[in-house]
Amino acid sequence: MNVYQEKAAQAVDLLAEFDLDLWITFVRETAEHTDPVLKLLGPFSVTWPTAFLFARNGEKIAISGKGDDEAIRHEEIFDEVIPYTQSIKDVLLPHIQRLDPQRIGVNFSRSDVSADGLTYGMFLNLQSYLEGTAYAQRLVSAEDFIEALRGRKTPQELALMRAASEMAMEIFDELSAWLQPGVSEKEIHAWVHEKVAARGAETSWDPGHCPGLNAGPNSPWGHVGASDERLQPGNTLNMDFGVKINGFCSDNQRVWYVLKPGEAEAPEEVKTIFNAVRDGIQAAADFVRPGVVGWEVDAVARKFITDAGYEEYPHALGHSVGRYAHDGGTGFYPRWERYGTKPYGTIHAGNVFTLEFGVQSPFGYISLEEEILVTEDGYEWISPPQKELMYIRSDA
Repeated sequence: MNVYQEKAAQAVDLLAEFDLDLWITFVRETAEHTDPVLKLLGPFSVTWPTAFLFARNGEKIAISGKGDDEAIRHEEIFDEVIPYTQSIKDVLLPHIQRLDPQRIGVNFSRSDVSADGLTYGMFLNLQSYLEGTAYAQRLVSAEDFIEALRGRKTPQELALMRAASEMAMEIFDELSAWLQPGVSEKEIHAWVHEKVAARGAETSWDPGHCPGLNAGPNSPWGHVGASDERLQPGNTLNMDFGVKINGFCSDNQRVWYVLKPGEAEAPEEVKTIFNAVRDGIQAAADFVRPGVVGWEVDAVARKFITDAGYEEYPHALGHSVGRYAHDGGTGFYPRWERYGTKPYGTIHAGNVFTLEFGVQSPFGYISLEEEILVTEDGYEWISPPQKELMYIRSDA
């Protein structure tokens, strides 16, 4: 059983938990506009309207335009792959009637982009196919189901994620040995991309913004590309980075301090900030366990850093990681309108999240990001966390 077959079996198993009798992913022209769910289901790219059906009774059916069907069949994920020529309705509707579902999950969501892949046009088409039947009133959001399917990692998914994290840690380590004062963010960016390409991997997000770099206090913060800022003694360097291999991502941040001539370690203020960030992340990790709600974990770190005398971070504490660096669904989100309903999701064993925040300082942005796996009784790190400040020597 490959990772896609494993995921398909999980999808069927989850339907009863979310009181869905049928889940339909309905797509077309996926090269132009795909559904994020497709990355879970298989390496599919379809041209004509296609319906992927998962039924509570265990059936897995794909209905596709003739010409798309053989590629779907080749993956051996679905029990039946049914081609059509003129209209998908003529095949889809009889199968829905035969299955007679009371609740039909489809992919729309007001809060989670990863569960919002059904376009409005395709939704209208599906409604028109069901017009005059009882099933037209049985379409419901599959948001919670998709969050569980995406978020609860299978054994093969976890193995692939650990491999991605291990590769990223190797690159971080090699970078530490290479860094020296005077190197620019753009030079670091280019060096990292050489190492990623040499391993046959990709960056976890778009290459223009991965890695994200902050060299010193004047470097622009946020989702911006590498700047012309250079490593200067007395400043910090933060790097936000991940690799993608075999379809799965990592996402971590590391921080260094550039020693001034004669310095053996960073100033107390730098170490104090680093320790506060590190310990805040640890406090949140220690709180994580199945059954807690996402915003509660964020609140632990948010209180920790403000109690330490620093401003609260202007984003969520953590997000899900998987086939995307930001994998959608539940995370450690604050109860802010911009996050919709996502802060209120329950944490489950098998979820993988980041824990990340930082402090803006006169020395630069001091931030860490670690990945954790939620276990039955707590958590474990995907890769060893950074516990001590790393140094770049001025006489290197």
